[in-house]
Amino acid sequence: MRVLIVNTSENAGGAAVAAHRLMETLNKNGVKAKMLVREKVSDGLTIVPLPQSFRLRWNFLWERLCIFLHLHLSRKSLFEIDIANTGTDITALREFQEADIIHLHWINQGMLSLKNIRKILDSGKPVVWTMHDIWPATSICHLTLGCTNFTQRCQHCKYLPNGGGKRDLSARVWKRKEEMLNGHRIHFVACSRWLADEARKSALLHNQPVTSIPNPIDTSVFSPTDKNAARQRLSLPADKRLLLFVSQRVTNRNKGMTFLVDGCRKLVADNPKFRENTGIVILGGHSEELENAFELPTFALGYVSDTQKIVDVYNAVDLFILPSLSENLPNTIMEAMACGKPCIGFEVGGIPEEIDHLKNGYVAKFMDADDLAKGIHWVLDEADYQSLSQSALQKVARNYSQQNVAARYIELYSEISHTPFKP
Repeated sequence: MRVLIVNTSENAGGAAVAAHRLMETLNKNGVKAKMLVREKVSDGLTIVPLPQSFRLRWNFLWERLCIFLHLHLSRKSLFEIDIANTGTDITALREFQEADIIHLHWINQGMLSLKNIRKILDSGKPVVWTMHDIWPATSICHLTLGCTNFTQRCQHCKYLPNGGGKRDLSARVWKRKEEMLNGHRIHFVACSRWLADEARKSALLHNQPVTSIPNPIDTSVFSPTDKNAARQRLSLPADKRLLLFVSQRVTNRNKGMTFLVDGCRKLVADNPKFRENTGIVILGGHSEELENAFELPTFALGYVSDTQKIVDVYNAVDLFILPSLSENLPNTIMEAMACGKPCIGFEVGGIPEEIDHLKNGYVAKFMDADDLAKGIHWVLDEADYQSLSQSALQKVARNYSQQNVAARYIELYSEISHTPFKP
C-alpha cells in the first residue's frame, strides 16, 4: 500500500510535526508512505517537495493579498482565515500517480486550492483528510471562537469587517466548498474526539464520514531521561522546581500566556516561597519578550528545532502548562507526558482527552487564572508526583503509541480502498 501525505510545511507547526510522525510510523509498519510539502528542508528520502517555481511564492502572496483587501487593509485576522483560492495541481506528479491513498493534512496558505482538491477527488483515488483544526468543516476560519454558523451555513463572519453580510467572503467560500464536495466522499479524521464532534455538526460535512484517530508519538525519542543531566546541558538551575510553557510563537494570544502570568502572580502572592524555589522555562519564538513578565525567575530558551534538545527541555522541568484558549489535541502535552511530566491545561478542546484530571495532571476551569494557580500548587505540593508521572507515561503508551495509531490508520486505508493490507 502506498500513501501520499500532503501538508504545506515539512516541520513547521503542530500539523507538520504530526504529519511527519505519521509518515514515519506508517513506514515502520509496512506502509510505503511519502510526504509532499511546499518546500523540503531536510534530506529525508521520503519527503517530496513541490516543483520549485516563482508560482509557489506567488500563491501564498496572492491569497494573503485577497484576504487583506477583504479585511479592508487590516492585518488583524490576516493569518486567522484561509480561502484556498490558489494552489498547485499535484495530480500530474509521479508520487500522486503511484499512490493508492491520498492523505491530506494542513494544506492552507497557497498549498492547495479548492479547485486542486476537487481535481484530486475527480481522480478517483480514495482521500483521507486529517483535520488539525476546524477549517475543513467551516468556510474560512480555523477557530470558530464560539460561532455556530457552520452548523447551518457560514455567513456574517465575525472575522470580517462589520460581519460582512449574507454574501460576504465566508458565504462565497462556503458555496465553493459545497461545490468541491458535491458528489464526492472524503474520509475526515479528527485528532481529538472533541474536534470530531464539532465536525459532525457542520452542514458542510453532513454526508461525509468523520472519525477520530489521535496523532502518534515516538516513545523511543520522547521518553524520560536524567533530569539533572538535562538541566546541565541547558544551563538551567538544579535547585529550583521548573514550570514549562511551549509554543511556536509564545506571544500568540490563543496560547493563553496572560493567564499563565496572572496564575503565577497569584501563586507568589499566596505562597511567597514560590519566588525562591520555583522558576519558569519558556520555549518558543519571541520568548525573550516575556522574561520580565513573571514574578518568578524566568529562563527564555527561544525557538528550538533540534528534537533532542526539545526532549532535554521536557526532561529538565517538573511540570508542563498549556493554558490555550482553543486546542485540538496538542502535540506538546503528548510530548511532555511521554517524558513523564504531569500537565496542566484549560478545559477546552481536546485537552481533557489527554489530561486525566487529578490522575496525570490538572484540568483547570476555562480562562480561570486562579484555578490554574491552584493546579500548579496541587501538582507540586499536594499530589503524589511519582504517581502522576507514571500515569502520564501509561496514558501515552496506551493511546498515542506509533503501533496503536498506525494500526488504526491502516485499518481505515484498507477499508476505503477495499484492499487488504499486505506489509
